Amino acid sequence: MADNDNMDNKIDLLNSNTEDVTIVQTDSGAKDGQSKCPRCGATDIALNVGTGKLRCNSCRHELEPEKFEKSVTDIRSLDGTVIGSGATDINASSEDVLTLKCTSCGAEVVIDTSESLQSRCHWCRNTLSIKQQVPNGAVPDKVLPFNAKKDDARAAIEKFVSERQFFAHKKFKEEFCVENVMGVYLSYMVVDINSKASFSGQGEHLIRSYTVTTGTGKNARTTTYYDADLYDVNREFDLIVENLTIESNAEKLKHKSSNRTNNIVNAIKPFDTENSVRWNANLMRSFTSQKRDTDIDDLSGLIEVKTKDIARHQALKTTNKFDRGVRWEKESIDVKGSQWKSAYLPIWLYSYQNNDVIHYVAANGRNLNTMGSIPINMAKLLIFALIVQILGTIPGVSILALDTDWSIIGAVLFVSGPLFFWLIYSRYRNQGARYRHESAASAKMENLRESEELIRRITKTSRSSIQGRNDSNVNYKGGS
Repeated sequence: MADNDNMDNKIDLLNSNTEDVTIVQTDSGAKDGQSKCPRCGATDIALNVGTGKLRCNSCRHELEPEKFEKSVTDIRSLDGTVIGSGATDINASSEDVLTLKCTSCGAEVVIDTSESLQSRCHWCRNTLSIKQQVPNGAVPDKVLPFNAKKDDARAAIEKFVSERQFFAHKKFKEEFCVENVMGVYLSYMVVDINSKASFSGQGEHLIRSYTVTTGTGKNARTTTYYDADLYDVNREFDLIVENLTIESNAEKLKHKSSNRTNNIVNAIKPFDTENSVRWNANLMRSFTSQKRDTDIDDLSGLIEVKTKDIARHQALKTTNKFDRGVRWEKESIDVKGSQWKSAYLPIWLYSYQNNDVIHYVAANGRNLNTMGSIPINMAKLLIFALIVQILGTIPGVSILALDTDWSIIGAVLFVSGPLFFWLIYSRYRNQGARYRHESAASAKMENLRESEELIRRITKTSRSSIQGRNDSNVNYKGGS
């Protein structure tokens, strides 16, 4: 049996040769200060979520945000490491507080970039914005604007909560207020990868299955056996992964945190990051944001694991012949090139603290994918689980005593209380909810090379699949 931890696994996303690292200045031409409406000259500009455009609040003129252009558009041509200037390492000694001079009246305006990237001049009331990247992680390479309206997000979150009322904590039901839903830009790293994947191991193909009965009467026992062909299996292919996203705020990366439900944020992906626009502080008005506080070195390990999950899922598509599964014994991913960009992605968020746990209900700011955790009235749930168990025990025991083909139903009834508890708890808390990056990420398998060699035939095995099967394993659960 193969153990994933003992496999010959190899992956290196960051080339150790610094000569292969290219920094792309994504804020070229940007100047801090006023951003004026081209029609009336006002600086009071904000995002119109309904149109996805920037709108002057004085004359109502709308401007199209500048589209973000990738420095490398064909991922197949990626060679080495390309890093957007907004994704470079954070300088821990950098100041959060910056002073800008208002170009209208000459006053000096202080902006605390840990809280906001805009401020009004206290004399002339013009808005000043941080447009150039500062080394504290506050300014990303790109932004994906909200296009799901707040009212629609509130309705989606309210619907999610209303479907989970019966066992919800009494205090939560009394205090839930959809008006507290907030628009938040969370920090992410968006990564493109040009790589070559290689897998080798063994797979089994079913020849036949049959049953053998031993004993008679009540002592009769039926066993299913299988005959299968065992093969050596090898797969090599080029793997192109685009727009792979991962949270770049350390607190939000703690998916298994005991006092908050961070996995909920992971579960509302994907984001259409290909529609991102160039950084513009006006997009942030009326929304809050959480800046990046991690570097590429901090995140490369998680990206590595995600990339291997994606590669394994792609390889799985080529092994349909091996209906008893594949046991990969060697896996490697050779990364030729990677591209890293920092981004702000939009989320509508409701949070509620119950005892020591912070529960989140979140909706994707683009497509309104919604997921959440609802605090449970545990006493009520336990009472109902006990009632279900009492009602299920007697018929369950009776069916099991008959020793018939209905025994599986009897077994389910016999554990109906714990099963009921688990189903309700899972539906309300969603602790296993996550984005299935291995199958849903934008990935392409090209130039497939495959080989299979028959080793021997296995006869009369009682195992229903190959021992140590791992062809569909996922190493990064992202919240589960």
